[in-house]
Amino acid sequence: MSSNPVAETVASLMPRAQAELAELVAFKSVADFDQFPRSESEGAANWVADALRAEGFQDVALLDTPDGTQSVYGCLPGPEGAKTVLLYAHYDVQPPLDEAAWTTPPFELTERDGRWYGRGAADCKGGVIMHLLALRALKAAGGVPVHVKFIAEGSEEQGTGGLERYAEEHPDLLAADTIVIGDAGNFRVGLPTVTSTLRGMTLLRVQIDTLEGNLHSGQFGGAAPDALGALIRVLDSLRAEDGSTTVDGLAPESGWEGLQYEEEQFRQDAKVLDGVQLIGSGTVADRIWARPAVTVLGIDCPPVVGATPSVQASARALVSLRVPPGVDAAEATKLLQAHLEAHTPWGARVRTEQTGQGQAFSADTTSPAYAAMAEAMAVAYPGQEMQYAGQGGSIPLCNTLASLYPRAEILLIGLSEPEAQIHAVNESVSPEELERLSVTEALFLRNYAAS
Repeated sequence: MSSNPVAETVASLMPRAQAELAELVAFKSVADFDQFPRSESEGAANWVADALRAEGFQDVALLDTPDGTQSVYGCLPGPEGAKTVLLYAHYDVQPPLDEAAWTTPPFELTERDGRWYGRGAADCKGGVIMHLLALRALKAAGGVPVHVKFIAEGSEEQGTGGLERYAEEHPDLLAADTIVIGDAGNFRVGLPTVTSTLRGMTLLRVQIDTLEGNLHSGQFGGAAPDALGALIRVLDSLRAEDGSTTVDGLAPESGWEGLQYEEEQFRQDAKVLDGVQLIGSGTVADRIWARPAVTVLGIDCPPVVGATPSVQASARALVSLRVPPGVDAAEATKLLQAHLEAHTPWGARVRTEQTGQGQAFSADTTSPAYAAMAEAMAVAYPGQEMQYAGQGGSIPLCNTLASLYPRAEILLIGLSEPEAQIHAVNESVSPEELERLSVTEALFLRNYAAS
């Protein structure tokens, strides 16, 4: 890779990339303004906008999206008659969770054991830096051979759909021949991977009410219906004995034909405790890429410390359902709502409220852009061939873009390999992966322009 001028340029830019990623990670840009100040997200958006202007982008704008957040847009003109490529990343991040559990502060990029640690380092502020590195390398090597549109979303992690709605209302804005989504990741460090499918998702709040108010558990327990007990029953109905997801009417038995995920490797990546079984049936790839998966994300109930001997009158939970390609997320939402209502015991009152939704995605891997990407990855990762993997996570924008621009080719790459521990404490990015994927993207743009 070192004899390649693009690779040499990217290598020389890595200290600058680290400094820039540190600046971007320092913004606590969680798009939940009940938890984190809006000014933190605005600061990150302005940082991205300034970076685009510095690279010569035109029409740089902070787009006010319908969910109350901002996405950053810019356009870099290429040669006359060139193809247009849209580069996507997001600057918003997940909350840090338990800050005390981080080895180093979550919003301070810290180098340790050959990796850079910080919230958003891989997901997806590192993706913003990856795009910038690729463009800088091409400029140094004679110019960017395509028209580039750049979009950095401000609320991807919240699933509130602001950019999807904005794109639907302004359909010309993000139109492109090819779209590179920089928010996925290699199957493992050093194995170049494009993500060809994404599961969709739906989020539901479920509330159960049984009494006008809490009651003394000694005086009334045993006959008074316990809302927390009813909720536990309902949530348990969403799983079979082996842990497989069971939502009435939702087919559970799809399979995955591509790259396989060995059980021992998965146990290691997921840090499963010794003696604890994996849940579900079929291959690991079947379970995480091709089948529905329910997760209880949170429950509102009294904490153990300070709990009183009471029968609970109300309880609620936030339930996530990931749905595989081929399953309509809106239909899955209806099935999940119907299931929760049907399995609520004792005539308890149940209410469901949808708080997020995104469709699954499946790419056309036979398109010319995939050939251009395979060629780029073979150079950036000597001795390796491009692999196709699924991803259990959701990027709702993919389906919006696919429906708005049916002729556009969509590729998903990125920095979120298993060691990155995205969404968990101690998230990190591999600087080697940042370097190689930046080279990959630059070579891809060049290959694609010539195809």
